[in-house]
Amino acid sequence: MPRFTDCHAHLDMLPDPRAAVMDAASAGVERILAVGIDIRSSRLAVAFAHEFPSVLAAVGIHPHDAAGASAADFEELESLAEDPEVVAIGETGLDYYHDRAPRDTQQETFRRHVRLALDHELPLVVHSREAAADTMDLLAGEAAGATVILHCFSLVDHVEECARRGYYMSLAGNVSYRNAMRLHDATTRIPADLLLTETDSPYLSSVPHRGSPNCPARVAHVADAVASLRDTSIETLAAAVHANFHRAFNLSP
Repeated sequence: MPRFTDCHAHLDMLPDPRAAVMDAASAGVERILAVGIDIRSSRLAVAFAHEFPSVLAAVGIHPHDAAGASAADFEELESLAEDPEVVAIGETGLDYYHDRAPRDTQQETFRRHVRLALDHELPLVVHSREAAADTMDLLAGEAAGATVILHCFSLVDHVEECARRGYYMSLAGNVSYRNAMRLHDATTRIPADLLLTETDSPYLSSVPHRGSPNCPARVAHVADAVASLRDTSIETLAAAVHANFHRAFNLSP
């Protein structure tokens, strides 16, 4: 069985996180990155990482919640970042689609996450929706030297620039959707050594489960869709992603 990795899952949002981790292991998923979007979920991500050997943690505040992020929240993120099970900072970034926080506030909160990642020498997990230009500009100006993982990759017009900068591009279940033609094309242009896969559980279930809550075990469907688009075997794709995951998060294979 191929060895799969899910580089972005919100375990705390699943009905039974522990069962989901066990089901993923049975499906050949060797690594799951549990991602925080606020202080509560960041604490839980760290707790899951301590409970399960296959789970690692990322801690951060989602751009939706940027307006409510306090100095105390960032002090706690600083503390959580010291935990050995925390391998990344995020989910952070910009979301101009929902615009649930003022854009200048989103940008400043994003910058604070970048500084936190650089200070702790940790990768940065980035959310970008309808904000490609500002995301790329802010990363160019603030994140030199950081390892960047572009979660649920949507910057389809910037694949080559992302590759030049060495950014990892993580594909989610929407890559399997028939109408995602521009993402399909982008998928064929991502360098093999910068490609990652994720579920974004409980969101973005891939075909054939589209419309139902997602779970980490279904990252195999993402890998299958990506392999098909890239005209390669799922074994070859999974092996490359497995190596990329460990390199991106500075882990031993």
